[in-house]
Amino acid sequence: MTINLMNIVGRISYNCDILFRVIDIKEQNGRKMAVLYGEDYRLIADAPYEDLMIIDQYERTRKSKVFRSLEEQSYRLFQQEVDLLTQRREYESTNGYKKEINYFQMPGRVLHMDGDPLYLKKCLTLYERIGVPVTGVHCSEKEMQNKIGPLLEEYRPDILVITGHDAYSKSKGAMSDLNAYRHSKHFVQTVKEARKRIPHLDQLVIFAGACQSHFESLIHAGANFASSPSRVNIHALDPVYIVAKICFTPFMERINVWDVLRNTLTGEKGLGGIETRGILRTGMPFNTNIED
Repeated sequence: MTINLMNIVGRISYNCDILFRVIDIKEQNGRKMAVLYGEDYRLIADAPYEDLMIIDQYERTRKSKVFRSLEEQSYRLFQQEVDLLTQRREYESTNGYKKEINYFQMPGRVLHMDGDPLYLKKCLTLYERIGVPVTGVHCSEKEMQNKIGPLLEEYRPDILVITGHDAYSKSKGAMSDLNAYRHSKHFVQTVKEARKRIPHLDQLVIFAGACQSHFESLIHAGANFASSPSRVNIHALDPVYIVAKICFTPFMERINVWDVLRNTLTGEKGLGGIETRGILRTGMPFNTNIED
């Protein structure tokens, strides 16, 4: 069996529990090794070539259906919450439906930096579906800290997402050691660079991290929300649901952390954060009679 780049594989020693994409094959200490990206989880892993097995289309489809079902369930729950927020804003803006007032909403601008172009594409599709204005930038995790400054000046976002792939390696150190993580230190430095320019936690809301990331370091660096408190894997789309909740919460309201986490696919074991103000601003009137 020959395994090539971009093949979808599983690790035999882990009973092929997670689907991975092969992104690199190299020699390491005389042994053939593969670098893997999770297909649905923001996880990066190294694996011996001989421990890999190509996953056939039937099994890929079966596993994919399970994840798509979870994604749709999460989307429906979130959409119900957005609908309730919309109804409440309509009630307040029209003085209890007593006045017919056309109003408009500004949910804020999002800059999403992602180390994986395929995950970025998935996230951008969901942002569009939900109705969140976003600019997506593909950038390797190691380069993010050098590029964040110019990107902030160019796009001036209200929310910044810093994500990609990560993993904790027990062989490299204790769970408290930042150097034992694949990309956590790069995420931390990127957050710090962003906070040098915009230090206020409510002026720029930051989500940072990926699978198994060093949650405490990211929060202390200045992130409002981060992964992963219990060092578990997070789903590829989890950052989008956190961002969308912030975008559709009025700026005069504070967001309860649990309210942000409950519609994610991972929950509080993989995601956490601090109390943060919403971003949404409502204005009026909205004139529909002006011709283009």
